[in-house]
Amino acid sequence: MTIGFGSYVATEAIPGALPVGQNSPQKTPFGLYAEQLSGTAFTAPRHENRRSWLYRLRPSASHPPYTPYDNATLLRSGPFDEVPCSPNRLRWNPLPPPVAGVDFVDGLVTIAGNGDPANGTGMAIHLYAASASMRNRAFFSADGELLIIPQSGAVEIITELGGFTLTPLQIGLVPRGVRFRVELADGSAAGYICENYGALFRLPELGPIGSNGLANPRDFEIPDARFEDQEGHYELIQKFGSRLWQTTLDHSPLDVVAWHGNLAPIRYDLRRFNTINTVSFDHPDPSIFTVLTSPSNTPGTANCDFVIFPPRWMVAEGTFRPPWFHRNIMSEFMGLIEGVYDAKSDGFSPGGASLHNCMNGHGPDVDTYRKAVGDDLKPHRIDGTMAFMLESRHIIRPTQWALESDTLQKGYDNAWAGFPKANLPQS
Repeated sequence: MTIGFGSYVATEAIPGALPVGQNSPQKTPFGLYAEQLSGTAFTAPRHENRRSWLYRLRPSASHPPYTPYDNATLLRSGPFDEVPCSPNRLRWNPLPPPVAGVDFVDGLVTIAGNGDPANGTGMAIHLYAASASMRNRAFFSADGELLIIPQSGAVEIITELGGFTLTPLQIGLVPRGVRFRVELADGSAAGYICENYGALFRLPELGPIGSNGLANPRDFEIPDARFEDQEGHYELIQKFGSRLWQTTLDHSPLDVVAWHGNLAPIRYDLRRFNTINTVSFDHPDPSIFTVLTSPSNTPGTANCDFVIFPPRWMVAEGTFRPPWFHRNIMSEFMGLIEGVYDAKSDGFSPGGASLHNCMNGHGPDVDTYRKAVGDDLKPHRIDGTMAFMLESRHIIRPTQWALESDTLQKGYDNAWAGFPKANLPQS
């Protein structure tokens, strides 16, 4: 593995497979096929340009026409207009365990999203629950890059450019268009996916924080070249627009022998996040917990932020320490990987999710509020938890499945019932 977010990497599974001196020579080593994979426009500024040169056994263009995917699927894509978008606060229980034989692709369910991949804005939020490894099939999204957030069970992400194992408390980022398959290490696996249609995820600027803190570039891992020279019947599935498409190959599509560039799959361990917090008073904005950001055309306003709430010390004096009551221009989707989220004492379970859309009030529930205002404010550590938030400038629209699912909690608004009226002094 190579380290460094956005690092330029040159790697070969067979010595001598990378050309020397030029990207596409007349005669490549071993007769490999040179192919450029571009994650940004050719003319993007150098500091934002992401692309890699791949050297593979066969051209990726060599396949029959795609046809609509045969299996019924709950995977959806923007624009999210199946049902009217409600302003109500929503919360879901975890997905039930999948039946036997369901792999990563067939276990994908879209819960919400915004924007439109055709316009290069917004995102989709998917859940996955799998009980079988992908066999003789691979998948890719032409709509956006995939941020994979495991909640239970280890998965091996095997891509064209190499692979790695992801366990809960780690995340993986697979670039748009990169082919991969998912194998299960523990018999079953579940988690979340953010499919980012907009500008590529990158590390946020640190501003007044300075040169250190949050996610360190050196903690991101990039796989070494690894390829499969296997023949047989293979299925290749892609997400394009609002549906899945399939074609067949007579060989494994994961046949890149060598590559070089700065567009590649990435793994990051959330436990390495350097959390910044207040050491005086007041609860800071959640922006200080941003791991990755996809910027929009409005400076400082994200197409999508990936934010985490990890173990940390709480030391603020004279302060209401949980997240305060708030109404935001940004819309918030939350998931829980493990433990208990510090603003909700009950009902928000690992594997579950919540959605608080633009300008709709939310915050701690009654029990959390009462405890927080009555606490003896000594330094204490929040431990054994990891929640995350996907925050977007665009309204996040639930899918029809999400609004009709048995996992939707019908009484979520009761979390804010029972707050007594404030006691004003008598005039």
